[in-house]
Amino acid sequence: MSDMESRLLAELADCQSIDDSSEYAASHDLQHNQLVGVIKSLLAAGLVDGEEQRHASYALTQEGTSYLESGSPEAQAFAATPIEGIPQAELLQKLGTLGNVGIGQAMKLQWIMFDKSAGQPVAKRKVAEITDGVQKILQGIASGNTEGIAKQEADGLKKRKLVIPETRMSYKLTKGPKFALQRKRAATDLTHDMLQSGSWQDLEFKAYNFNALGLPPTGGYLHPLLKVRSQFRKIFVAMGFEEMMTNAYVENSFWNFDALFQPQQHPARDAHDTFFLTNPASTPAERLPQEYLHRVKAIHEQGGYGSIGYGYSWKVAEAEKNLLRTHTTAVSSRMLYKLAQEGFKPAKYFSIDRVFRNEAVDRTHLAEFHQIEGVVCDKGLTLRDLIGTLKMFFDRLGLKKLRFKPAYNPYTEPSMEIFSYSDELGKWMEVGNSGMFRPEMLRPMGLPEDVSVIAWGLSLERPTMILYGIDNIRDLFGHKVSLNLIRKNPLCRLGL
Repeated sequence: MSDMESRLLAELADCQSIDDSSEYAASHDLQHNQLVGVIKSLLAAGLVDGEEQRHASYALTQEGTSYLESGSPEAQAFAATPIEGIPQAELLQKLGTLGNVGIGQAMKLQWIMFDKSAGQPVAKRKVAEITDGVQKILQGIASGNTEGIAKQEADGLKKRKLVIPETRMSYKLTKGPKFALQRKRAATDLTHDMLQSGSWQDLEFKAYNFNALGLPPTGGYLHPLLKVRSQFRKIFVAMGFEEMMTNAYVENSFWNFDALFQPQQHPARDAHDTFFLTNPASTPAERLPQEYLHRVKAIHEQGGYGSIGYGYSWKVAEAEKNLLRTHTTAVSSRMLYKLAQEGFKPAKYFSIDRVFRNEAVDRTHLAEFHQIEGVVCDKGLTLRDLIGTLKMFFDRLGLKKLRFKPAYNPYTEPSMEIFSYSDELGKWMEVGNSGMFRPEMLRPMGLPEDVSVIAWGLSLERPTMILYGIDNIRDLFGHKVSLNLIRKNPLCRLGL
């Protein structure tokens, strides 16, 4: 609470009311415009009640101010006229720019006259002494004392442009409904601690002003993930890849798991790892390609194309379950099936979009993130083609030192983890996963036996964190992201 505010509240406590805030300000040596700011704040808080008062007054112009000491033009004309008289031309020269106005007003007031009996006009006094009423009025206005000024006099000075009218605002103050000697600050936010302790019940909350305007936006900004995604997209396009449509976050288990030759009892299909929908909980099997569905069922139960399958009873109900897709490979399975039905031709596809996993959130894991995937479909592809394509792809990212480690995936064989050496960190880092899609996945789709598909994937978040020096993924993606990061993050240029 400011000293001015506490003094004002103490005055109200003693006197019950303040009739004029401007007089209060003058008597307490305060600036009235500053006091008005305090009064408005107290009015808004309900500590005081106030009634606006308008006071008509006058202010001196620059010309009017110049006459405070020297007197009005007519008084100066009288003073410049000696008792014995003075020629008109000499008087005009003596008065300078005030001559015509001063002489005219002095003659109007019958203070001076002109004697033309000798031929040349001579100015002479008509009265022995005068009272400069204009100067007194101007001095009164300058000191703030406008009482006793007749309207006719004020209008005359206004016409002569010595004063200008102005309206002075002040307040008549009384105690408000929430009057107190000290302001109690209203809470602006309902916090977690208030809810837990119950202290919110004893607090007064500031009312929301829904009509208040926010700061105008200065322009849009690209998130670092969007910048890096744009660079990955340029790399894929430069390598001749076509982007797949990935706008369906909700997928059914058939395309997400079963079509990829992933068994129905696989841990990844458990609710601890996957977000399953409750409404709609499933997609009727009738909407799926029936012949393809039966071939997928057979390959899981009995095997084929050199495989013995998994030897379990494959259930349609499990394949019908809806979920949030766990990888964009579900989109790849749809695209490859469509390619087989339309008549095979070599193709290169890529996708960059969001996927969902039921994982514990920490500094390196989120329940939703972005997956980058590349797929090449052609006849006679081998592991050498996969390694060569990966070297070409990662070389364009600026990652020239690569190593490959054997790995296991349900739908690729052989499978490889991809490592790149970081000169900044001085160690090898895992940057992706790759492999060749198994025949158990491709043949039921209808793709020819001599067709192979190589694929690889990586997250979008990890390279973005490395590029922008972010060590906690929650500072990059999610509700805790700083808006300053969005506004000020630098351009992204990968090694194209």
